[in-house]
Amino acid sequence: MKQAELDKLDQRILAILQQDGRLSNQQLAEQVNLSPAACWRRVRTLEETGIIKGYSAHVAPDKVGQGLCVLVNLSLQRHTIDSTAEIEQQVSSFPEVLQCFAVTGNADFVMRVVVPDMAGYDRFLNEKIFTLRGIAQVHSNFALREIKNTHTVPLGSTE
Repeated sequence: MKQAELDKLDQRILAILQQDGRLSNQQLAEQVNLSPAACWRRVRTLEETGIIKGYSAHVAPDKVGQGLCVLVNLSLQRHTIDSTAEIEQQVSSFPEVLQCFAVTGNADFVMRVVVPDMAGYDRFLNEKIFTLRGIAQVHSNFALREIKNTHTVPLGSTE
């Protein structure tokens, strides 16, 4: 996919919305010195082109009983298009999996998983991961503490 050409106004709009996606169009327009109509058109274009993928609330997992974060490395027995696609589809359906990446290196996939506790992780492994066909190895790394967790994408200069 070709990288979008963003002018300084689009970059500024994105930077502001990444900090506070609940701003009204009027508030956003004032911050970027545009009319509300022009601002709305720009935001709409950013949404339609897929640059803005959506809006959501950031929930603290530990505050809702999901206090254990695990980085899980999955290695496959075989690498075929069908087996890989099946694993990707199944893993994507697991609510405990917050992120999943196909990667190079010692593993084929790296997932960020949240569960209530170690017993919850044991259930997740036994009831979900170990039932997947074609998994060769599973390596788990338990997060001791969160240092940085952001969804803010650097956009270059927004001055």
